[in-house]
Amino acid sequence: MLKHIGPKRAALLSTIAAFLLLIGCETAEKKQVAVAPPAAAMAPDVVPSAPQQPPPKAPESVVQKTDPAEETLRQAEKEYQAGQDEYAAGHLEAARAAFDRAFNVLVSGPINVSSDQRLQAEFEKVVTGVNNLEMLALKQGDGFTEQKAEPAPIDEAAQVTFPVDPKLKAKAEAEVKQTHSDLPLVLNDEVAGYINYFSSARGHGTLERALTRAGRYREMILKTLREEGVPQDLIYLAQAESGFQPLALSRAGARGMWQFVASRASGYGLQRNWWIDERQDPEKSTRAAARHLKDLYNQFGDWYLAMAAYNSGPGTVQDAVQRTGYADFWELYRRSVLPKETKNYVPIIVAVTIMAKNPAQYGLDQIRPEAPVETDRLTINYPVDLRLVAECVDTSVAVLQELNPSLLRMTTPKDAPFDLKLPAGTREKYETSIAAIPADMRVWWRYHKVGEGESLASIARKYRTTVKAISEVNGLNGDEVARDAKLVIPVSPGREPQRTSYSRQVVRYKVRRGDTVSSVADEWGVPPEMVRKWNRIKGNDLRRGRILLIHRPTDDNGKMPGSSVHKGRKSKSSSSLRASSVPGRQVHTVRPGETLYSIANQYNTTVAALQRDNGKTSSRLHPGDVLVVNGR
Repeated sequence: MLKHIGPKRAALLSTIAAFLLLIGCETAEKKQVAVAPPAAAMAPDVVPSAPQQPPPKAPESVVQKTDPAEETLRQAEKEYQAGQDEYAAGHLEAARAAFDRAFNVLVSGPINVSSDQRLQAEFEKVVTGVNNLEMLALKQGDGFTEQKAEPAPIDEAAQVTFPVDPKLKAKAEAEVKQTHSDLPLVLNDEVAGYINYFSSARGHGTLERALTRAGRYREMILKTLREEGVPQDLIYLAQAESGFQPLALSRAGARGMWQFVASRASGYGLQRNWWIDERQDPEKSTRAAARHLKDLYNQFGDWYLAMAAYNSGPGTVQDAVQRTGYADFWELYRRSVLPKETKNYVPIIVAVTIMAKNPAQYGLDQIRPEAPVETDRLTINYPVDLRLVAECVDTSVAVLQELNPSLLRMTTPKDAPFDLKLPAGTREKYETSIAAIPADMRVWWRYHKVGEGESLASIARKYRTTVKAISEVNGLNGDEVARDAKLVIPVSPGREPQRTSYSRQVVRYKVRRGDTVSSVADEWGVPPEMVRKWNRIKGNDLRRGRILLIHRPTDDNGKMPGSSVHKGRKSKSSSSLRASSVPGRQVHTVRPGETLYSIANQYNTTVAALQRDNGKTSSRLHPGDVLVVNGR
């Protein structure tokens, strides 16, 4: 240590250290000029010493200082380009997240954006670029409205460890011997545990809902499996995976009734882009799943191994077989060489199969499967807004979305044909009605049924158009219009009917774990940019525990839709804070077409519980209503 030597020697050592540092800087500078193979592929350089002559002092210009603004620009541009790529691939939420990160890099960097012209230019580029993409999506229809996914039931079941009920297992063993199936059925402790789970209050409802919904697709699925030459009882794989929900989405990103991941789906011809995801098409995904399972069986020669490979990928199962030398699922299970979810996957499907084929034994004999939904089909080669389609055939948007689950947006694809499914018996009505709308206006124009007390002037105000425009399109001569008349409304591109207004009353919302600006905005039915404006927020991230100010949307009369939902409570703010802090309690904002029955099914509760917890005496709901969901 320097304190143990004289001052002169300390100074000399400091000078030598400085020279060595400069040598290092000079060497580093020279290496930047030379083109060399990667460092990992090189042996260390041996530099001969030259004690006779001290190295020359490096000029100050050699010592480079990092530019904070340049580093900020680099990071922001990287995130911005990532957002562009995600947008081009149709990944809206991922694109938004990347754009938010680019924005956050700029506004939270070490240099104030307004003090550096380069940062200002990048800031304007990010903001303008994002706005342009949003406008482009809107011009193509309601391009930024994504379809809501449903949680995949397999996610919860795969994480469950349930004890074996000896009595239940003994009865199941006796029944399996009498059960006919074109899949091998094994009754061991692993399968018995899941039979116990699906017999419990926790799992029985999931099984009931799946068997009820199965009626919609059973005939189509069995026909497809038969045509592809695979066991009919593979239908229970879809039951366990998704409960026959076309919009099912797993934590791993698998989608649809057959839970395809994106890469596997494309390998079996399922298209996926900004407008559609054919993993959510019941017929096309069933065909793809049958072919994939057949290929896996041909590879492994065993249906249990084929199902395991369907879950985790053929490479995972092949590796487990090669490492152990056993081409037997249960042996691989015992040796724990498969992922946990894959280990549980096959027992879940076997348990569901046994229970579904013996409904009386498991309290499933009173289920009434839903009837298949009859539809009319029409291949169209133009984009059209589903709201216009609904108005053409006098149905709801929710019905059309349910009939066309592969459609991700409110608008059909712009540059590709699309097989539009309509309610049975409405094809001719649609073709007649849509013929009155110019092809290039079918994402904007609307039909309107005249209500009591409405005039052309009030209708024009509602759709932000003019009386003259409505009159010309419909061949009207005066201002009078008959009640129940159906009018074509020429909405100008870029304009939306009924500009949204917001209540002056403030709701205080406490941020929970995992909340983002986007998720909170969606929960309360308001745009994310309004949440940012009200709370002076940059980006999408939120700190847990923060109190946000929310203004709920109002209708034309200044009233909040569904405000009676919380009648009798002290205030909306207090109820929302309680809802965010009590485990199991959630807040649900009603979307168009939803009913108390559909919401109860979504949250595994009952209509009676929703009415009890929200002070409702009727089943009538309006879009924008906010319901507290406590469970049964």
